[in-house]
Amino acid sequence: MSDETSRSGFVTLAGWTNVGKSTLLNRLVGTKLAAVADVAQTTRCRITGVRTFPGRGQIVFVDTPGIHRPRHRMNRAMVEASREAMRGVDLVILVVDASRGLGEGDAEALRMLNGAGATVWMALNKVDQVRPKHKLLPMMERAATEWGIPDLFPISALTGEGCDALLDALLGALPVAPALYPDEYLTDQPERVLVAEWIREKLLAETRQELPHATAVVVEHWNERDNGVLAIDATILVDRESQRPIVIGKGGELLKRVGTAARAEIEPFLDRRVHLSLWVKIRRDWRDDRGTLRELGLT
Repeated sequence: MSDETSRSGFVTLAGWTNVGKSTLLNRLVGTKLAAVADVAQTTRCRITGVRTFPGRGQIVFVDTPGIHRPRHRMNRAMVEASREAMRGVDLVILVVDASRGLGEGDAEALRMLNGAGATVWMALNKVDQVRPKHKLLPMMERAATEWGIPDLFPISALTGEGCDALLDALLGALPVAPALYPDEYLTDQPERVLVAEWIREKLLAETRQELPHATAVVVEHWNERDNGVLAIDATILVDRESQRPIVIGKGGELLKRVGTAARAEIEPFLDRRVHLSLWVKIRRDWRDDRGTLRELGLT
């Protein structure tokens, strides 16, 4: 298929916090890029993932931090990143959690999208948790009639249900244009950033609701040894002294589990052996510190 019939463009995934946008990005791109955890505001920065369809076109997906009411400088930067990602794109998919229905948070997210002048579709995510399925019909009717979104897609980012249909519809709706990136291009995120996010994901899985927003991960050193092993030193930042033992765990066991789980994902992605060292440092009020936020790529 020539460039005269190939389609390409930008699609932003947006929505209220904790609706499954990062899981959906990973599903639509076909590989893991974004950290995924069952806590709000897991995604902190904008992540671009590219899916190329040979002979058909290319979709550039932009995952955004969940829209929420910010309390810290970090959260304000996250919401602004979401706003920026809605400007100048071909489509925005408003992702909602179908298992909990359309709520005020979703309505607030839609108001932000409409303010950006974007063309909005809706993905009713987590339909695998909706029983019976006909409970989706009132949501779809409300989205179409009250919210003015006729393009609706019931999906499950977790199981893949409905995602192929969404991809086909997106590709068909994008403008006729040549590919924006080479076929092998996957993401704009440096490997160091992805590694830091995957470490944080494993930490969130271990600490559950104890520390979800009080931690950050910075990759300090990235060195290839003579034997070909990649040595990565990463620092986990916490807000307070009381949080440090939680991250380390009894006898260092929790930190060891985090490192082992993270390395299991990092090595196949980088296609090399990795020696991962994790450290924990206290940096008070880092979420309101301009220097730290700049270091994390949030400002």
